[in-house]
Amino acid sequence: MRIHKKYGRVFAWLLLICLMFAALSGCGGVEITIENVPGSGDDYSVQEDGKSASGSSKLEIHFLDVGQGDSTLITCDGHSMLIDAGKNDWGTEIQSYLESKGIKKLDYAIGTHPDADHIGGLDVILYKFGAGSVFMPEFAKDTKTYDDVVQVIKNKNLKRLQPKVGKTYTLGGAKFTVIAPNAEYGDQANDYSVGILLTHGKKKFLFTGDAEEDSEADIVKNGISLKADVYKVAHHGSKTASTEALMEAVQPEYAVISVGEGNRYGHPHAEVLNRLRSMGVKVFRTDEQGTIVLKSDGRKITWNASPSDSWKAGEPGSSSSLSGDSSGKTTYYINTNTKKFHTASCRYAPEPKADNCEKSTETISALKKKGYIPCGHCIEE
Repeated sequence: MRIHKKYGRVFAWLLLICLMFAALSGCGGVEITIENVPGSGDDYSVQEDGKSASGSSKLEIHFLDVGQGDSTLITCDGHSMLIDAGKNDWGTEIQSYLESKGIKKLDYAIGTHPDADHIGGLDVILYKFGAGSVFMPEFAKDTKTYDDVVQVIKNKNLKRLQPKVGKTYTLGGAKFTVIAPNAEYGDQANDYSVGILLTHGKKKFLFTGDAEEDSEADIVKNGISLKADVYKVAHHGSKTASTEALMEAVQPEYAVISVGEGNRYGHPHAEVLNRLRSMGVKVFRTDEQGTIVLKSDGRKITWNASPSDSWKAGEPGSSSSLSGDSSGKTTYYINTNTKKFHTASCRYAPEPKADNCEKSTETISALKKKGYIPCGHCIEE
């Protein structure tokens, strides 16, 4: 019996080796099938390393129309991420939108920076859906809006991650790399915006929140290639962002501007629109087209709308109810935390409904006598 077992094992090994040679040589009637070969007609997506992904990978990016604010839903192969959630009163509407798309739980949630028009509705979203990881910068604001988000993260025991430049995370068949913030920026909340570069197959997508000149300069020189097919225009199309240096590094084919119709800031600014137009970039904007939806298989990109051809810039201070009263007096927005007051169109003005915002139609001299400080950017004395 021992001899028979020994020869049985030898026979089994010889048979296995023969089968392997037959498979490699095509002999013995063994057929080799290679699935998802480029050019075979099968759907596939090519990863950055040149290898084909297993199966079909589908990416969708929904640039939600939340007025003068930001919110972007990204889904890929059953996984999802939300970047920002508009102002406080948009939380439930974004919730309904996510539910209509079959979202049960978010893999990632990003609050780019603590301004109310970006994280206002994030507390509702995190409470309803949760998230595997929540990214927020270290920079904080002493506002109820910010505190609401922080408390939900604590109460739901969610994992909060500090964005680390250069670190990459997966989202289904896609991946994203953190590109910002790269430094300390004092009290400039916008420059602390979390920025990411999303890669899906051969296509890349850049998101930089409300990052302005200083942050953009650091993004350009941090060593990460910024070349992207789609650029989510920073700071709603403000002239303080989308600098020439950044645009030269990105060289996008498409750009999306999330902006509110008739907003008091005059977004998007003509300087940015002219820069995009001179580069031949196809522009989409939520104030004209509503929610913009992008779909990609890693090789091509399709949209739910045609690019805008208006190239219409905003008109700062166009709303009399925001910039002044019926008597023609100027309304100033006072930041009760910093004691600074601003004009309605100033990029540093607090949000009208924020806890740290008070309005006044008193003169500059009267406000100064009360101990308030005029903003050096928007008020000329």
